This record gives sequence, structure tokens and C-alpha cells, in this order.
Amino acid sequence: MSVLVVGLSHKTAPVATLERAAIGGDTLGKLLRDVALLPDIAEAFVISTCNRVEVYAEVDRFHGGVNGVCELLAQYSGIPGAELTGSLYVHYEDRAVQHLLAVASGLDSIVVGEDQILGQVRTALRVAGEHGTLGRSLRDLGRLALRAGKRARAETGIDRLGISLVSVGTRLAAGQLGAGGDTSLLAGRGVLIVGAGAMSGLAVATAARSGASRVTVANRTRAKAERLAAGVGGEVADFAGLPQAIAESDLVISCTGAGSLVITEHTVRTALAAREAGRELVLLDLAMPRDVDPAAAALPGVSVIGMDELRGGGGAAVGADEVAAVRAIVEEEFAAYGSAVRAARVTPTVVALRAKAATVVDAELARLTGRLSEDGLSGQVLEEIAQTVRRVVDKLLHAPTVRVKELASSPGGEEYAAALRVLFDLDPRAVEAVTRAELEAPNATDQESQ
Repeated sequence: MSVLVVGLSHKTAPVATLERAAIGGDTLGKLLRDVALLPDIAEAFVISTCNRVEVYAEVDRFHGGVNGVCELLAQYSGIPGAELTGSLYVHYEDRAVQHLLAVASGLDSIVVGEDQILGQVRTALRVAGEHGTLGRSLRDLGRLALRAGKRARAETGIDRLGISLVSVGTRLAAGQLGAGGDTSLLAGRGVLIVGAGAMSGLAVATAARSGASRVTVANRTRAKAERLAAGVGGEVADFAGLPQAIAESDLVISCTGAGSLVITEHTVRTALAAREAGRELVLLDLAMPRDVDPAAAALPGVSVIGMDELRGGGGAAVGADEVAAVRAIVEEEFAAYGSAVRAARVTPTVVALRAKAATVVDAELARLTGRLSEDGLSGQVLEEIAQTVRRVVDKLLHAPTVRVKELASSPGGEEYAAALRVLFDLDPRAVEAVTRAELEAPNATDQESQ
């Protein structure tokens, strides 16, 4: 079995394609189940964010896995396969593992170093676990990615600036509004946040921290909006009264995840009619698919900032030294993973060897016991003989089995396991039985690392 990732991201696909490919809610669960049902796939999880959709799978066959996943992505996105293929990338085995580590560490994000992706990876693993598509292999890989991501943030300065898609967007919006210093980007400005999810919570906090004179939250479920607004002493607007709430604001940050336009050109036009003439309005759209109608940007005094404008907007804020330090952590974690995987591959051979030795010893002891019992030896003496024989065999096997595990962690280590199987004439079925038992054994720690 090998790790495969098939996906598209802000690096390979235009925003319009990412919008169509975005997957969430019940649809994500259905995609997970369909991927796991593919004949060449044993387990899977999906990372779906505003700038990437990636399917990670444990596969028996590369081509079968790739073809099956590509067909499902085309089916769920509604994008013809021929069109979608141009935006997809495929990583396999080591490259797939390295890619996931880079993603979790923030190296592959629109805003390099942003910390939301770590929570998004954790959520992807949790959702896959809830739908029964996460097995031991990808669970362990997911934990490795989470550990690498946490190390990147704890041991380097990659996130010391608190960079996020929201902060970069807010900076761009403040520039449109003619704002000044970092701590007072939005001083004297009214900010409306549309939506009440995780990104909306970050937007509320960012607006308050940036000195906004008024923070208002609008959401279809008013109770959620009230909880967000209460945290910063903000206000709540009725969703039905969105045009008026927009009219009273300088910056609107929308991130609802509604899947269709929330702020239409007509909505903005209505808001402008109730607004002081000549007053600038910036609409920051952080949703995927988009919340804000791009046509609104053609209205007088209105600026729309979307994913196209945000691409690369925060990369320059992270220094080359921090990026290099994170890459070093990724390489270190990847090397440790490779050693562990190679060592694990020899374990079934070692177990089968010891099992065969134990079978031979037991058979010989049974034969010896029968003969010596006839000579009147006591049970205690027979037991001491049995223990001695077992100790001798254990000592003889100890050095080669320990050494083969050490050698197996290096590249080409599988050859040593193969040599053991030949030298001791191990039944391949016995080795396979050990492997199956390990794969089928329940994992006592099913919860992802927190």
C-alpha cells in the first residue's frame, strides 16, 4: 500500500475553477465514502479549504487510484475531466508525504505561514474518522503532519506576525481606504463581518485589533452572530437588512460558505443609494465559492478584493530564514517517517522468524520430554531444560533480529528482511498473516493529536 494525493490549489488552478471544485458539508462526506469505495483504495481523507481541494488515499495500485479519484473530483465539481485535469497535481509515496508535511506547516498556503491550515488538516482527519474512511496508515501520517505543523510554529518564527488570509486581506482593504499604521489600520472605520464561522471569528478579532470604531456581525442564525459580536463589544445586524448594514460600513468582510452569492450587485447598489456620496466601500470576499458578486466592483466608489488579489499577498512578510527553518523541520520529520516505515516493513518477517523458532523448539521439547520422562526425570528438571533451550534460541536470534531492524531503517533495508526469509526458509504466508493481523488490529488511540 502507498500514499497518493490528487488535488488542485491556488498554485495550479484559477479562482473560478477552485470555486467550482470547493466541497463542504454533506457533500464532503459523500465524496469521502465514494473515494473509500474505489477498488484500489483502502482509506482516505480530504482537505478542502478556500484555496485547495486534496484527496489523500492509501492505494494498492497507482493508476487505478489516480483514475478513480480524478473521475470523482470531476463528478462532484461538475467540471469535465478534460478541463479539470489541467489544474490537478498528483503526488505519490514519498512525494505525497512531503507535500502533506509542507501543507500542514504553512509552506503551501496563499499566505505563507498562516496558521489556519493546521486546524483544517485536523478537521479533515476528524471528518474522515467520523465517516469511517480513516485507517491506521493515514491516521499515523496525519499525526505526523500535525506534529510537523506544530513544530514549525513552535520552533521557528514563521507565524510570529500572526499572518492569515484575513490579516492580509484587511491590510489590502485598509490600503484602499487610505489607512495608516499597522495597529490602527481601521481606525475610525466601520467594519461589517458577514458570516459566523471560524474565519468570521478571526475577522471579528482582526477588525477589533486593527482599531475599527465599530464592528458589526450579520449572519442567518442571529444567535451565532451575537456570540461573535459579544466577544469584542460589537453589534449585530439582521441578515435581512444587509443592504442597510453595508451602507453604514466602510469595510465588509464576507466569509459565509453559503455556496452562492450572498452580496449581489443589486444588494450593493441598494446600499449605495442609502450611503453618503463619495464614501469609499471595500468588499473583502474570503469565501470559496465567492460570496460577493464581482460585478459590484464596477459600481462607483466600490472595491472588491477576492482570492485573485490575495494570492501571494502575504508571502513577502515571512523571511527566507523562517521558511528555510520550516523546510528543515519538514525534512527531519520526513526522514524519521521514512525510517519508521522501513523498519515496520521488516517486523512481520522478524515475528514470523521467532514464531517458527518457537514452533521448532516446542516440537523438540515435546519429543525430548517424552523420552526423558521414561527415564524418571522430575517435572522440575524437565522445566529447567525447556527454559535453557528457549534461552539459547532467544540469544541466538537476538542479534540478527535487532540488527535487521536497524538495517531496515536505511534505504534498501528491505533486502535484509528478504535475506532472513530465504536463510530461514520462512513461509511467505506466515509473513503475510502477521502483516494482516497488524493492519486489522484496533488502534487504541483513535483521537488525533490535539
